[in-house]
Amino acid sequence: MRSARSARPAGDAGDAGDAGAMGAARPDPPAGSPGEEPRLAVGGPVRSRLRRTLALALPVPVVGLVLLLASGRLTLPLDRIVTIEAKMASKRDFFENPEVRRILMKHGFRMHITSMGSRDIATQDVAGYDVVFPSGQPAADLITRERAKAGDPALTYRPFVSPIVLATYREYAETLDDVDIAEPQSAGSAGDSSEPLYYRLDMGKFLQQTKLGKRWDDLDIEKHGVHNGNKILAQTSDVCESNSGGTYLGLVSFVWHGNDAPGNAKDADRYARDIKELLIEQGLPGSERAETYLSVDGKSIAPISVIYEHQFLAHQIRYEATHGRPDHGRVLLYPSTRFVTEPQLVALTKDGERLGELVTKDPELQHKAMELGFRVRDATSGSTSNQLAAFLAERDIQVPVTSADDTKAVLPRLSLLERMIQTVGECPPPQKGAK
Repeated sequence: MRSARSARPAGDAGDAGDAGAMGAARPDPPAGSPGEEPRLAVGGPVRSRLRRTLALALPVPVVGLVLLLASGRLTLPLDRIVTIEAKMASKRDFFENPEVRRILMKHGFRMHITSMGSRDIATQDVAGYDVVFPSGQPAADLITRERAKAGDPALTYRPFVSPIVLATYREYAETLDDVDIAEPQSAGSAGDSSEPLYYRLDMGKFLQQTKLGKRWDDLDIEKHGVHNGNKILAQTSDVCESNSGGTYLGLVSFVWHGNDAPGNAKDADRYARDIKELLIEQGLPGSERAETYLSVDGKSIAPISVIYEHQFLAHQIRYEATHGRPDHGRVLLYPSTRFVTEPQLVALTKDGERLGELVTKDPELQHKAMELGFRVRDATSGSTSNQLAAFLAERDIQVPVTSADDTKAVLPRLSLLERMIQTVGECPPPQKGAK
């Protein structure tokens, strides 16, 4: 679990030297002079003897460490480094960033992360962990609900948000545009309007293509230099494991049933059966869609993948820094019916609460989150700031816009969403409840 390491107080190494120096005090002042305190010659010959003794007895690196400890110059970084035991899903991207790790270490935190899907985090035992960070609210709610039932409530923190998006490649987006299923967003003040990075996707029309068994070749994708006889669909991570998979399931159900969420168990079962074929046609789901999408072979493996916006934007920021321009071959489809995920860091211990406060309020960490593509929440107002848009515009990367007219999907109640996930994914029973 956690470990706290304290440096040996600097005075421990220095006390011996100071005590030895007491014998080096000047003689008492002559009679008749003011009764001043004798002045102590601290250090000097004794320190030299210490160095010589250490040099003969210990290896050079150890000698240097002991002398730094004796001088008090090494005490601050080792005062109290706490190892945070964490379970995380896709938002581990943030905590595994080297610069983020450096900032956390400066504040006394070292991260040890166990990686797994959001739903696995929520349905497995969390005993022995300081924090868990599923990628969306449903999984976090499962954990906090179980903790509350057990009389051990947990605090949650929301440092940033990231919408669910469909990541694809330019040829596929342009093919959908040709048949009025997608349309490009305006490039605005940044980016090349002839090569937009973002498209609005009509979710109803898109799902109809899957229902009718349409294939990419049926949409004349060869006009864009591609041949693909596979069915038109979006591939997700396993709905039994991931927040993105479960959230997309809820989004598909909401759209397919006329922008309606089930209100009871009977409706939830019926809705799940209705959409099952729309989701299981993808074949064996991958564990991490963003990695596949950004790989060299991604286009041939999965033309459309359900990922988080920050994963795409982080790629574009890195690409621009290396090549001086955005990656115009990869683009995003924003569903006309949208759902913004609310990842919640759930603190299970006092050290976890300290980490949650830091990640939510520290300016350095907030800025780094923005650089990694997240929409950072303002620590005072709770709303997302405009920092990300300005950051992208400065680099001539098109800024995504979300239309205020777009319908926002409403997920079913937690128990009903769980029921639908079980039905569609035929998921194995949870190993152990969160507690």
